[in-house]
Amino acid sequence: MRLTHSAAAVVLLICAAAAPARAATIQISMENLVVSPAQVSARVGDTVEWVNKDVFAHTATARNGDFDVTLAPKKSATIVLKKAGTVDYYCRFHPNMTATLKVEP
Repeated sequence: MRLTHSAAAVVLLICAAAAPARAATIQISMENLVVSPAQVSARVGDTVEWVNKDVFAHTATARNGDFDVTLAPKKSATIVLKKAGTVDYYCRFHPNMTATLKVEP
């Protein structure tokens, strides 16, 4: 009986280790011409959701060309991160609004 419980425990541990990690959703707000938080860490497969809380449009435009998201006033938009790296981005309409997204594998 003891061997059966041990074998079952090993199987459960192997299954848990083999299960893929769950993707997270990282929320970034744009309000009063500020991106918050200005530095975010995420993983490949995570979703980034930008929420525009202002009454005018913003963008999240990657300087390296990885993404260019337009956010209407009081709306949100999302992307799924597909590759690792550090991405600096800004708002094309308000270039002083800058932030950095660090994407881990």
